Amino acid sequence: MTVAGIDFAPLLPWPWLLAGAGIVALVLLLGLTLPLRGALPRAGAALLLLLALAGPERRIEERIPEPDVVFLVIDESRSQHLADRTEQTRAAVAALRTRLAALGDSAPLEIREVRVPPAPPGRPELSSAALTALLEAASTVPARRIAGAILVSDGQVLDTDRALARAADLPRPLHLLLAGHRDDFDLRLVIRKAPPWAIVGEETAITFMVAADGPRAGRPASARVEISVDDAPPEVIDVPIGLEMTWPLTLGHGGENIVRIAVTPVKDELTDRNNSAFLRLNGIRDRLRVLLVSGEPHVGERTWRNLLKADPGVDLVHFTILRPPGKSDGVPYNELSLIAFPVRELFLEKIDEFDLIIFDRYSVRGILPAEYLANIARYVEKGGALLVTAGPEYAGAASLYRTPLRRVLPAAPRGRVTEEPFLPRLTAAGRRHPVTATLEAEAPRPPAPDGSPGWGRWLRQVQLEVKRGEIAMTGASGAPLLVLDRVGKGRVALLGSDQIWLWHRGFEGGGPQAELLRRLAYWTMKEPDLEEEALIGEVRGDRLSVIRRTLAEGTPPPLVATDPEGGMHRPSWRKLGPGRFEARLPTDPPGLWHLVSGDLAAIAATGPAMEREFARVVADAAPLAPVQARTGGGVFRLEDGLPEIRRIRPGRPVSGRGWLGLLRREAWSVSGIARTPLLPLWLAALAAFAVLAAGWLIESRRRRQDG
Repeated sequence: MTVAGIDFAPLLPWPWLLAGAGIVALVLLLGLTLPLRGALPRAGAALLLLLALAGPERRIEERIPEPDVVFLVIDESRSQHLADRTEQTRAAVAALRTRLAALGDSAPLEIREVRVPPAPPGRPELSSAALTALLEAASTVPARRIAGAILVSDGQVLDTDRALARAADLPRPLHLLLAGHRDDFDLRLVIRKAPPWAIVGEETAITFMVAADGPRAGRPASARVEISVDDAPPEVIDVPIGLEMTWPLTLGHGGENIVRIAVTPVKDELTDRNNSAFLRLNGIRDRLRVLLVSGEPHVGERTWRNLLKADPGVDLVHFTILRPPGKSDGVPYNELSLIAFPVRELFLEKIDEFDLIIFDRYSVRGILPAEYLANIARYVEKGGALLVTAGPEYAGAASLYRTPLRRVLPAAPRGRVTEEPFLPRLTAAGRRHPVTATLEAEAPRPPAPDGSPGWGRWLRQVQLEVKRGEIAMTGASGAPLLVLDRVGKGRVALLGSDQIWLWHRGFEGGGPQAELLRRLAYWTMKEPDLEEEALIGEVRGDRLSVIRRTLAEGTPPPLVATDPEGGMHRPSWRKLGPGRFEARLPTDPPGLWHLVSGDLAAIAATGPAMEREFARVVADAAPLAPVQARTGGGVFRLEDGLPEIRRIRPGRPVSGRGWLGLLRREAWSVSGIARTPLLPLWLAALAAFAVLAAGWLIESRRRRQDG
């Protein structure tokens, strides 16, 4: 197609030419007003010169028509696979291709399909991102060529907020062909409020609601809901539909607690994928109450105080015996302390309020009656935590082992104390036990060439005869140094030396004393991360990593994993280190995985608490209404049949009853331009000279006539 027109290529800047034209007009006006002879031809000559300097030329363009572009956006998210929506969408897309191709016979029309797949695992931000996909496709086409867009979807699009921020870049008009049916019905679980953490043993609450979408006719009045924590049997309650429900919850252990809430499906419901949700609640202890009993002041006592006082979550009660009752030094009793120490209250009446009791170099001197020590033993057997660091007094007649605490202590004294330097070493069990397994990695320097750990030596050790429990560390001549044991429901740790403070002081480079003491304290208090026999599932990237810890030698029992859809998986174990194994599973399908290995069972949660693509599944145009208000376009249900498609001019209505419109843009591109000057400068100068000459002749003739 050829198009001709007039253009200008000025030899001088336009402001100069306009200024010259203004001067000429002023001179002409003065010449006609006064009047001045010859003003008119002179002005005409000047205007001819100015016109020539403006460079008028004839422009001839060769234009190539470009087809208009219509975007056909096909939503293939998970909710589009419910009921017969897949068949609806497939039939509608096939018919649209045919009709749009027929429209191209009258005016060029290019169809560009944009498919919106389900969100990949671990990428919930891509859930139902139809508008984002449309924006990316539209960014590759000039706006002057876009005829519009047609979205085939159930209307549950989750990226409308991001699209509204770029509404000016969206194709216009945007039409919605709605899949699904008017009588679709679905129940869904809505979590209103859930704390990310809760204090162990204290009541918290989760607020949720069972909502119903779809026609009200035949809708049930209530729903059956099951609530469970970890693998505990579920609690079943009836919840009125549409009303918020607050359920009290008390966590029984620290670490991750998985709470599952599930609504029992009802007849004719679209899907049960949005009927359940799982919540990860981190159980924490409010404030750990620790009772530290020091038998006598010594240089290592400050190590314990520094460790416990450095933790803001620890309430420390420190009971130090400064002088035994039998010592006579003439100091009046009313000057020995400011207040009477509440021994009976601490060791008899409120002993169960403590999370951990530590005996540091304690010897029997009549301060604590046998009844109190027996009560501490009962405290351990009922689930309490006891940690003993033994000095020379443990080997003598005043040993704690010669008290009622004997029944919970894992090792008896041999009656000897080794006074020589030795290097603490991990045993085979210690390399598997979570308290000490990674202790060598915390050493201040790497291991020696002979395999010796990179920490300093200690100088004294009590010889122990281990009765039960696990020996995690040895000392001089391979003698037991650290013994860990379970007694009844409680736990006991016995350290056969009072020299750990040497690590704190940096003797021979020091060592990880703070980490060791911290782990000992938290292991006795049943910290889940320090369990010897444990089965743990955690998501790492796109895989579910199952960790198995064990003190037993060899490979642990096989892992049997049940995915959220009931499928069975039996991955093999891969050894990570002593007593530590790993198996890997996919994270799809998302939901709760049940893990079993021997006598251990656990659950692991993959994916979001609830899939965003199933948050709402009943077909609805409301989520897209704000976008369509900015872009225009109509809404048509596929169950009513496809609307008629028309080509319309910009500025006309874009939709109506039973029809939708696509803009006729008639865009083009220029393939070539030819320019021909209309008034060359030499021709303008010649014409100006002719005008001046003609004016001079006319003026001369008038003068002769006047004379």
